[in-house]
Amino acid sequence: MKKGYKALLEEANAEVEALSPAGAAALLQDDETLFIDIRDPRELDREGRITGAHHCPRGMLEFWIDPESLYHKDIFSSGKHLVFFCAAGWRSALATKTAQDMGLDKVSHIAGGFSAWKEAGLPHEPGRPRKS
Repeated sequence: MKKGYKALLEEANAEVEALSPAGAAALLQDDETLFIDIRDPRELDREGRITGAHHCPRGMLEFWIDPESLYHKDIFSSGKHLVFFCAAGWRSALATKTAQDMGLDKVSHIAGGFSAWKEAGLPHEPGRPRKS
């Protein structure tokens, strides 16, 4: 393998801005900031979500960002600060680097992801408990 996930994460983390959960929470009411949840839909259902966050499955990110794509979403060309998050901060670090590499300049991610957000006691909608 030429480059594994650890090397990719190291590169991403050296180039992108990581916000603490508290620092990100301070932006919740900022009209110029959008939260982008890149977790799998099953994770949102199971673990919960940050109220008002937009969902973008990680596999669609590049297509939703690119204005030339048939799948482009206007939130990615809004000029607003985009705060990405996933479960633990790994996928969101890579997503933030991708967005940055594609030309978006106001991007960051939540260090530790949604898990760190919940551990910090920050507001969120609860998930649905699994049925056994």
